Amino acid sequence: MDALALALATVFVAELGDKSQLVALTFAARHRALPVLVGIGVACAALQAMAVGAGAVLQNALPERPVEVVAGVVFLVAAAWTLRGDDDEVDVAVTATRSVALAAGSAFFVAELGDKTQLATLALATTNGIVPTWIGATVGQVLADALAVVVGARVGRRLPERPLRLASAAAFALFGALLLAGVW
Repeated sequence: MDALALALATVFVAELGDKSQLVALTFAARHRALPVLVGIGVACAALQAMAVGAGAVLQNALPERPVEVVAGVVFLVAAAWTLRGDDDEVDVAVTATRSVALAAGSAFFVAELGDKTQLATLALATTNGIVPTWIGATVGQVLADALAVVVGARVGRRLPERPLRLASAAAFALFGALLLAGVW
């Protein structure tokens, strides 16, 4: 599987049920979907660029097998983190004078900074191409959050979080095990 498709699939699944999806859903339930999606898209691109940059530094500084082992452990930790759930609450109140896109992007950036999707992207960037990993991770995250925007715009806050969290945790555990086994 090429780096772009791998990053897209990994980050898309990782983002399902994440607290940042709840941010996207909440903003979309209160505001027009397009500005919310634009703000989130810009935030995703910046967050994933930071993760890929860190991954590139680690890739060049460390031998490949130890990086794969660390990446595998990161994925297993992300699986446990996903099962545990996110306790962070993000205030999404927007005053009338602020841009919805800026507010949504800022709230999303803060909610997602250092989150499991960034860690997954960092891990993928250490063993895959940097540019395709960034593109794939950004697109995967935006697509997952676009689902939340659509749901938020249509049905509000009735998203079943637990099944999404379990699927995401299972995917992280699988990716971590494959990395540790040296298969991926």
